[in-house]
Amino acid sequence: MNTTHYDPKAVGDAIDNITAGLERVMTGFANLKTLLAPVPDASDIPELDPRNTANKFESGKLTDRGIEVCYRLFDAGKSRYAVGAAMEISFGAATHRFEAWKKAGGLDREKLPLT
Repeated sequence: MNTTHYDPKAVGDAIDNITAGLERVMTGFANLKTLLAPVPDASDIPELDPRNTANKFESGKLTDRGIEVCYRLFDAGKSRYAVGAAMEISFGAATHRFEAWKKAGGLDREKLPLT
């Protein structure tokens, strides 16, 4: 004769803990999948050519178009280092543009036409 007894509440609590853990794992996988998704390469979009001469004045200062190109590169997930290298501007200038991009709303900012 089997005299094993169990506490139904303890079993229910254990099942709830396992379920909650699985939900956290699935949420973690979903977040990881988002982080690992490829970032679109903005350099494949011809109008975003960072080397376009219309992006800078002769003095080397960015034109309004150049600023918008920087912002669109940030929109595409490019780092300040990558934008600086692509636009041939200093890391400090790229950081300045990145902060201005964030202040303008980041991905939610109003995009200006590339004229």
